[in-house]
Amino acid sequence: MSQLAIHGGRPVRKEFLPPFSPMIGREEIDEVVDTLQSDWITTGPKTHRFEELFREYVGSRHAIALNSCTAGLHLSLAAAGIEAGDEVITTPFTFAATANVIMHQGARPVLVDIDRATYNIDAESIEQRISDRTKAIMPVHYAGQPCDMDRILRLKDKYDLVIIEDAAHALGATYKGKKIGTIGDFTSFSFYATKNLTTVEGGMVTTDSDEFAEKIRVMGLHGISRDAWKRYSSEGSWYYEIMYPGYKYNMTDVQASIGIHQLEKFDAMQERRGAIARMYNEAFEAMPELVTPEVKDYAHPAWHLYALQLNTDILRIGRAEFIEALKAENIGTSVHFIPIHLHPYYRERFGFRKGDFPNAEYVYEHEVSIPLYPKMSDEDVEDVVTAIKKIVEHYRR
Repeated sequence: MSQLAIHGGRPVRKEFLPPFSPMIGREEIDEVVDTLQSDWITTGPKTHRFEELFREYVGSRHAIALNSCTAGLHLSLAAAGIEAGDEVITTPFTFAATANVIMHQGARPVLVDIDRATYNIDAESIEQRISDRTKAIMPVHYAGQPCDMDRILRLKDKYDLVIIEDAAHALGATYKGKKIGTIGDFTSFSFYATKNLTTVEGGMVTTDSDEFAEKIRVMGLHGISRDAWKRYSSEGSWYYEIMYPGYKYNMTDVQASIGIHQLEKFDAMQERRGAIARMYNEAFEAMPELVTPEVKDYAHPAWHLYALQLNTDILRIGRAEFIEALKAENIGTSVHFIPIHLHPYYRERFGFRKGDFPNAEYVYEHEVSIPLYPKMSDEDVEDVVTAIKKIVEHYRR
């Protein structure tokens, strides 16, 4: 059935509203040009400046800039000594990179289902999956809402585990007043193009451990004993030694040039995200066909995503049709995420089947991520609300 026919051929918006658009200003552009015109375009003084500013913002002892959050998670596992035969507990409701890096270390990802209200790993169920091979827990702060970290930290102490937080969504979030990035042994952030702070591609690991920080710095650049900036600056030396069989995971000064100014405006961008989320909450929370995100008392979320859940029991369409109907209204959306255990590799490698993690599967089948980013105007937000209400009213049972 044609959506244009259903809605009379008149979409809510004339132009398409994408699910995300980065907020890049003149400051970022000028800084990148300055870098390109300098002697340093790869890892150098601006990368180190960005690391220091980020460390101060989060409140961690160390911050190491890398080329992705994935690199940060991988190096955190390596620095913690995770190896073949070990097990790492994480959630099925995340992007595949979370599990992929565990595989890269030769370890086994052990999945624990999610809390259907928060979409985060069900902290009460983690202990049931701990074995004598368990070495780490990797909680994912889905959509920017912190996991129940007190329960997870108690398991860390009880079983002598390492906590590696996947905070790809969670820069700016707090748990009981503590910023994400200062709680676990390692925290990895993403600066991908769609994230709350972007360097186009990039990431950062925070830790309070001097030992872990040094390992990550060395392993992140081929395992050499000193980085290129130190070796080729006026105070450096040509000599280096390989300390580990490392990786090529370093951030460049071009990327850091963007991050420096993104961080300067980050609080203002976060305030706008929060304002948009409140507008959505007010518009949708009284509609039984829609389930708005639940925020726990202990959490101040980063609002990376606004994950709206459809109550299809009282709608005449499913999630896929809902997305198409929004597209017909010129509203873009996305879905976060296809659960890990449903991907072919993990099904074949570990024998996962549909039904293994029912909460993750339920949310995946009913979730739609609607536009939420600082460049959105109040009129943009109202268009999203109007389009969703229009569709719900038409397809209400």
